[in-house]
Amino acid sequence: MAWWKKHSNGNGNGNNNRVGDSSIHIHPSVDHGVVPGSANFGGGTLRCHCGRDPVEVTIKGNSAHNHVCGCTKCWKPDGALFSMVAVVPRDNLRVTANANKLKIVDPSAAIQRHACVECGVHMYGRIENKGHPFYGLDFIHTELSNQVGWSAPEFAAFVSSIVEAGTRPDDMPAIRARLRELRLEPYDCLSPALMDLIAAHTAKSKRLETV
Repeated sequence: MAWWKKHSNGNGNGNNNRVGDSSIHIHPSVDHGVVPGSANFGGGTLRCHCGRDPVEVTIKGNSAHNHVCGCTKCWKPDGALFSMVAVVPRDNLRVTANANKLKIVDPSAAIQRHACVECGVHMYGRIENKGHPFYGLDFIHTELSNQVGWSAPEFAAFVSSIVEAGTRPDDMPAIRARLRELRLEPYDCLSPALMDLIAAHTAKSKRLETV
């Protein structure tokens, strides 16, 4: 099993129950409950929001480590507190239509987010630094696909970052409670499994430096 999938449950958290409506809008894909993914899902196509000549990105195979993210740099649908982000091997991602409409949002960022210049949707994020722990993985928003079966979100990352985007600190306890109700454990970094991968990468790099 590939290392990037080793700590990720492709079927999500197993929650296929409808969770009651809430005035707290985490993300449209989870607001009514997390839908499990399919272990046999073979991939699909992501499309930006342009009504004409949309950018299309084709993904081979399923995603992994899907989660909702409070990072202020991630693209979010209108009205959502969180984005929803998953990863795929960069070799499994191809821009298959209207690549000329893509532009990197911030070339200096570790994750170079390729967005449509017309509708603003982020189509994928790529890491070019070969020393980065997640080099070789591309970041995608699976809600841009009409296909059903993508890996389900498993946790909530960088939760406190939504305060930087304007959320009142007093609202955070209710937001964390809502995330737990959706079975998306809230973290103020990444999940423990991903943090362990980062630590292992750092330890390996330090050992190589001393050789």
